[in-house]
Amino acid sequence: MLLSDELVIAQTTSWVKDFIVALNVCPFAKREVEKERVRFIVLRSKKVEVALEELMAEVQWLDEHPETETTLLIFPTLFKGFHRYLDFVETAEDLMFDQGCEGVYQLATFHPDYCFSGAEPDDVSNYTNRSPYPMLHLLRENSLDKAIEFYGDTSEIPNQNIDKMESLGKAKLDDMFANCMKANDD
Repeated sequence: MLLSDELVIAQTTSWVKDFIVALNVCPFAKREVEKERVRFIVLRSKKVEVALEELMAEVQWLDEHPETETTLLIFPTLFKGFHRYLDFVETAEDLMFDQGCEGVYQLATFHPDYCFSGAEPDDVSNYTNRSPYPMLHLLRENSLDKAIEFYGDTSEIPNQNIDKMESLGKAKLDDMFANCMKANDD
């Protein structure tokens, strides 16, 4: 069954609001969500080369639309396997570097099966980067630098997030993700 783009966006939006913002996983997200400066794009690429072209098209779109702060590129049909996704991320970062995006944009990575190096797949710390679908978060580095300057020391954010995930536990986290997937496109 093909999920509509509207449903994929509704589920992803629910995840952003009910998980990322509600748990303060990213302390910078709430402001941009409230100001509606987050763009959600569903990409149905079937080939990595096309996905890379779509990524660069979104970079160009952001260049032309400074009122939009950030984009979540959502891949509901590509990158089911986490390791294939990581290969894509590496290629995407290389392409962005080659295209002069270093210092302008950066990628944050999310996947339903995200697993940090050295972690076990069922470790709750992985939930900090788990999402309903494979996605790339395209961030403006200038804005990120300003947010970090305002926030102060960000070095403890990952540890605080891991502590949150551990205190919630796998069952609660699984319930939260299941609730995000219940969002509909009505």
